Amino acid sequence: MTPVQINNIDHAALRVHPRGGGAFGDAANQALVLPAEIEEVQREFAVVFRRRGAELKAYALLGFDADENLFLQDDRWTSRYVPATHRRGPFSIGVSPGGEGTPMIHVDLDDARVGDPDGLPLFLEHGGNAPYLEHVSGVLRLLYEGLQTAPQAWAALDEAGLLSPVTLSVDVSEERRYTVPDVLVVDVERLAALSGEPLEHLHRSGLLRLAILAAASLGNIQGLIARKRALLEQA
Repeated sequence: MTPVQINNIDHAALRVHPRGGGAFGDAANQALVLPAEIEEVQREFAVVFRRRGAELKAYALLGFDADENLFLQDDRWTSRYVPATHRRGPFSIGVSPGGEGTPMIHVDLDDARVGDPDGLPLFLEHGGNAPYLEHVSGVLRLLYEGLQTAPQAWAALDEAGLLSPVTLSVDVSEERRYTVPDVLVVDVERLAALSGEPLEHLHRSGLLRLAILAAASLGNIQGLIARKRALLEQA
């Protein structure tokens, strides 16, 4: 892995292919998601929470088996939305060793998508960012800001008592059952019973809406089951 900071002199002619695939880390049965993308995510994926040490993280469920992404077909996603952690491709945000200064876009020169002649340009012929680089910049901005705000956002839902630990049991067929252990979901009954200052605080902060969206997203598990069944029928 060789991340370098992008500039319009050294990388004026550089092209990057936006394709995905298992070779680029897309073959995973869950994807980290952030507060700013929950509205888009919940339209397509079920959102669950997991404790990682002392911190809560939110994930979109992508499959049931290990390394299974039911929304991935060859080198492209079949979902209408792709989580930002996967949409960033070979790009990342880098800051100075001391953590000071403006975060800058870096690209991994060892990634097979970088330098692909069929890829998209990063810069316009006569200067300025090309549309693809503008898109990448927006994705990285979402990630950079979201990774800083997510811990406090999810902790607030937990402190309000809205997250309940569950083990999801999913019957794909009469012979095949999957369990998704050690997850937390937004408890609809606790959400409905919320009142007073906790309710007001979550409403003012915008987190109440995120909790409602995350709770509603669990209906997408049925769509995930349908994708798994279709895959098994093809085998």
